[in-house]
Amino acid sequence: MSALLSAITFLPAAGGLVLLLVPRRRAGAFRVGALLISLATLALSLPLFFGFDADATAYQFEEVRRWLPTLGVTYHVGIDGISLLLVLLTTFLTPLVLASAWHSIEDRVKEFVVTMLILETGMLGVFVSLDLFLFYVFWEAMLIPMYFIIGVWGGANRVYAAVKFVLYTMAGSVLMLVAILALYVQHGAATGTYTFDVPVLARWVLAPGLGQNLMFLAFALAFAIKVPLFPFHTWLPDAHVEAPTPGSVILAGVLLKMGTYGFLRFCLPFFPDASLAFAPLFFALAVIGIVYGAWVSTVQTDIKKLVAYSSVSHLGFVMLGIFTLNQQGLVGGLIQMVNHGLSTGALFLMVGMIYERRHTRLIADFGGLWKVIPAFSAVFLVVTLSSLGLPGLNGFVGEFLILVGAFQVSGWLAAAATSGIVFAALYMLWMYQRVIFGEVTREENRGLRDLTPREWAVLAPVIVFIVWIGVYPVTFTGKTEASVEALIAQVQGKVSPR
Repeated sequence: MSALLSAITFLPAAGGLVLLLVPRRRAGAFRVGALLISLATLALSLPLFFGFDADATAYQFEEVRRWLPTLGVTYHVGIDGISLLLVLLTTFLTPLVLASAWHSIEDRVKEFVVTMLILETGMLGVFVSLDLFLFYVFWEAMLIPMYFIIGVWGGANRVYAAVKFVLYTMAGSVLMLVAILALYVQHGAATGTYTFDVPVLARWVLAPGLGQNLMFLAFALAFAIKVPLFPFHTWLPDAHVEAPTPGSVILAGVLLKMGTYGFLRFCLPFFPDASLAFAPLFFALAVIGIVYGAWVSTVQTDIKKLVAYSSVSHLGFVMLGIFTLNQQGLVGGLIQMVNHGLSTGALFLMVGMIYERRHTRLIADFGGLWKVIPAFSAVFLVVTLSSLGLPGLNGFVGEFLILVGAFQVSGWLAAAATSGIVFAALYMLWMYQRVIFGEVTREENRGLRDLTPREWAVLAPVIVFIVWIGVYPVTFTGKTEASVEALIAQVQGKVSPR
């Protein structure tokens, strides 16, 4: 088990490189090969969940190897309750995404599946890295395959969207690199040991003041862009709308969580004084993002763009939970990361399915679909209700915990955030009503086929987890609580007396 995390992380990329060396034959062979590799990765990751000790606060499944010892760089990977569910979410969504692309991606299939597998390795590497140098390598490497997925297989404005995505992310990443080097130098000067090791840096108390504040802001900007937190969100709608369906699902399901994960893994433990000082700012920006994302979603005429802007609102809830800095808010934020990946990922999958049939995403081009494709409409209803936070489904659990934590911090801001749930019901149900109910007004919609067996196989696992988390969330929240408690204690223990 000592090399389990490495095997999980690098199996997709290794499999992708093997496929790359296979002579070009039928596209179906590459689709099957990539799907089998991603399913093997999922199977390999299941022991992480079942073998994880929920009561332990230390990192588990750790691997430490010398890499660049003269620079204090190690190959150090491991997981705790903060990263466990995100690793599993990544390995769970990737095979579903590859299966969803069976017919939607017809050009350069070999290159597409290889790119997706390399992207999976990059995403997993971000979540398991416990060395800042290693983390930064994965963080930057992940941009390259996502750039190609949007820029090669995307829509009409795909190049613009891909370049905008990379430029935004790189701008934040460069500042984060400066802060990483500054932290490395400061720790070395203070302790005599130069290291990028995350647990070592997290135990060290960086002096409060301007230096800590600037480092916090550099890290926070990189992560806020990735979330994306208002007002750094403007790259997201373009990227989502122009990306192919598999790209949109991975972008919403996993990539956005790298930003919220970064706040938990690095900003809070490394810079506790700055985290407390800037918490009101991020708390307020989160609430603005919740309401703004909901309002803008309400006026969208394109289903995919509506779902894209809804991510700004939903990720605002996650940021709200993180900066409550209390148990309920942080656990709610963590589980809401998973919930958003499932619900919004499923929404993008279903938008892609209907786009394959009609080659349009405009709400006005639909209507009366329940009479034509009832199975699709029923599943779409479950996913829609999950996204708006209906009790009994997964979205309610995370939002409820986040708001419980938020009311302990600021009743007024928490009340404003609660309005986001009302607006979510407005834009999601209004969209659903116009697309699914009413009369069939366009002849092109009368002959649509309902869900195929392949599409059922893609959606059914997501529906299972949507209901499971909604009915019995302790299966998943229980894995996070000890790590969250340890994080809160660590931050509070390092804060300078005021």
